[in-house]
Amino acid sequence: MSLEIQKIVEAVEKAKNSKKRNFVQSVDLIVNLQDIDLKKPEHRISEVVELPNPVNKPVKVCVFATGQLALDAKKAGADRVIQRDELEALGRDRKAARKLAQEYDFFIAEAPLMPLIGRFLGSFLGPRGKMPTPVPSNAPINQILERHRKLVRLRLKDQPTLKCRIGTETMESHKIAENIQTVLKRLEEKLERGFRNISSILVKTTMGKPIQIQVGRRK
Repeated sequence: MSLEIQKIVEAVEKAKNSKKRNFVQSVDLIVNLQDIDLKKPEHRISEVVELPNPVNKPVKVCVFATGQLALDAKKAGADRVIQRDELEALGRDRKAARKLAQEYDFFIAEAPLMPLIGRFLGSFLGPRGKMPTPVPSNAPINQILERHRKLVRLRLKDQPTLKCRIGTETMESHKIAENIQTVLKRLEEKLERGFRNISSILVKTTMGKPIQIQVGRRK
């Protein structure tokens, strides 16, 4: 399968040409797969990919930390910082723990807190593929947060379709296309037969129609 950047850009342009709404629409990538037995655990995918270009839409990151790292995380603009006492309280409030797991896209944790997080929140974060990235107490949290805001999660579990946000309609089409290439490259590495496991690739805005990306098949 040949992925010419211009073909991807053309599909993105068509997708962005949908009816304008009173909000900034996301641009989503949809990849339909084939010849994959999802009953086999090794065929399921749970990956985090760093995009070359930020998606221009908030990615919510929560940090579990204590002491100086907690202070640094707040200064660096973490969407929420949870310290040890609040973490223990979440362990007694299943409703709040479930809401937390749903509300934030990614989690970062000071390494010594990981056992507590596993104990109190593992059953909520684990099934969603959202267990925190452990970092040392002296970690450069501002750089780590910046990287996490460029991450996208790929999950393939019960259905042979992957969907992820790779931009917004206000982004340059070429930058969205670069993000698409990055995701597809990772998929090629993870799939047993590479691009031969992909039946179709589409791009769409939140409220728009899916546009198929025309790609050439390798003989």
